[in-house]
Amino acid sequence: MYTLVTLRSVPDFAVGYVRDLRARWALEEAGQPYSVQTIGPEDQMSSTYRQQQPFGQVPVLLDGDQPIFESGAILRHLGDQLGLMPTGARERQLAEMWLYAALNSVEPYFGAFAELDVFHAGEAWVEARRPGLEAMAKRRLGDLEAWLSGSDYLAGTFSVADIMMSTVLRLLDSSGLLEQFPAVSAYQARCMDRPAYARAVAAQVALYAPKQAAA
Repeated sequence: MYTLVTLRSVPDFAVGYVRDLRARWALEEAGQPYSVQTIGPEDQMSSTYRQQQPFGQVPVLLDGDQPIFESGAILRHLGDQLGLMPTGARERQLAEMWLYAALNSVEPYFGAFAELDVFHAGEAWVEARRPGLEAMAKRRLGDLEAWLSGSDYLAGTFSVADIMMSTVLRLLDSSGLLEQFPAVSAYQARCMDRPAYARAVAAQVALYAPKQAAA
């Protein structure tokens, strides 16, 4: 039995975007039951939790007594455990590389651009910084566009790499940038049309915004 450790509460803007969504999606893809354990600030600072997650962050996946932290490591683990990695040697290697690329070569740039309006709206320096961050985000989108043109998924078949990349792409949901890259936009829609994604989002919304989920 897997246990997913996540935050007890989050700001409204974060509902549907907390990174435990990545693990939820993988578990839902495999039809794997799991339980959820929620923590608050006092737990995050405790020495007990820091033994599971040295930085006090979420998510953590408990696979029996084994804690796994960082969403990329969790997806890599679940990919093997739940059959969410390609079976061919080359495709499997591609999926692993793209999983790490989403975290290291893509997410930092998309996150920095998204944070301009989420955390720094109205600050004097933002407009001077925006063009450079937007240009870098577009460069990465262009790289993805080239790879995905003519392909449904990053490594041939759907894998944990696609869970990671499509959730990273959501950082640009309100930016208007994705529409400029049709292959990337179609790829994200293809991933998010999967029923397991809808179930994962619904489960997170039900935790943090039960009234919204009921509606």
